[in-house]
Amino acid sequence: MGKAELNKIKKLNMILDSAFDLFTSKGVENTSIAEISEQSGVAKGTFYLYFRDKHELRNRLVYHKSSTLFKEASAALDQVIACKSTPMSFEDKLIFIIDFVINKLEDNKILLAFISKNLSWGVFKKEPINAVSDSEVDFKEIYYKMLTEEEKKFKEPEIMLFMIIELVNSTAHSAILYNEPADMETVKPCLFDTVRAIIKEHEIK
Repeated sequence: MGKAELNKIKKLNMILDSAFDLFTSKGVENTSIAEISEQSGVAKGTFYLYFRDKHELRNRLVYHKSSTLFKEASAALDQVIACKSTPMSFEDKLIFIIDFVINKLEDNKILLAFISKNLSWGVFKKEPINAVSDSEVDFKEIYYKMLTEEEKKFKEPEIMLFMIIELVNSTAHSAILYNEPADMETVKPCLFDTVRAIIKEHEIK
């Protein structure tokens, strides 16, 4: 990667870091592009080289933060698989990733609040506008790779993923931030059972 490309990525990271600080402290609507540019140390015109507006930046930031979490979870899963003598099922792999991400979000409630409030299916469907670094990974690629490694076949895999993400997102938001309907450790077994039920419902017999 050349010096110019590295400089682009550096500036993009500066914008993302500044936007995250401002969005989580002031809110997206109360944060101006001028404030983001000032805090990140880039010219306002440079901002528009990367993003049309702050809402596109918000979506890119949600993708970046979520993707980084999924990459960490995937790496941890790979380590577990390498130590196992028997293959893990698709369900077990997905539950492992969900559990890993939930545990990370329990330790970072600011990140949880930001992701859960702004997460949308469109964020997962879109390709990232600019590569940030090798800290990101496309979770859809991980998901479909796990499906191809599974002997069972599933109908409407994208709808299945959508339902699971929506379920986990809303449950983690309520249980971790508000202890509703109970704390996360109490809710987890029910959540995982429901995820398994969704997977079973989509299994082609």
